[in-house]
Amino acid sequence: MKPILLASASPRRKEILQNAGIPFEVEPSRAEELKSGRFPPDVLVAENALQKASEVAARHPGRIVLGADTLVAIGDDILGKPKDREDAFRMIRALAGRTHRVLTGVSLVCGEKVMTDVEETTVRFRELTDDQIRAYVATGECDDKAGAYGIQGRGGVFVERIEGDYFNVVGLPLCKVNRMLETFLREMPIDK
Repeated sequence: MKPILLASASPRRKEILQNAGIPFEVEPSRAEELKSGRFPPDVLVAENALQKASEVAARHPGRIVLGADTLVAIGDDILGKPKDREDAFRMIRALAGRTHRVLTGVSLVCGEKVMTDVEETTVRFRELTDDQIRAYVATGECDDKAGAYGIQGRGGVFVERIEGDYFNVVGLPLCKVNRMLETFLREMPIDK
């Protein structure tokens, strides 16, 4: 079987798949992401993951495509990637001393075969001062991450505890992806 196509240029998703030994090639999606507001968080990430995977699958018939979309939700507010450093500061200030959810939609598509699911992890941040937040934001680690932090980097010092899949917070729920791939290949056999 050919390696799956990862419909993302995310270095974190690539690293997770590489470290797990899952053969893949990168083919970033050109799909427009839906914005928050019209959909609840779990529906939004599932639909974005499906659109990303479907767009790439349409260009590569017969290949299994993996699409993913991650966001942070605190209460009813959805936090995607920050627009700028001021936005990153605002996001981390909102997360400080509170519990939030990290949701990732995952979709596998190959022709008419489709499988989509959502993983949710709960994360608790410790209390933070404005100076601590400014110092973190100045590192730039927050720039391209949902919720403006990276648990696998310097942002990890803010995390008091998590409940659920650590890799989901990084950007790709590894256990869920592996189970979905096993089921996809077993129940929906494809031509090799």
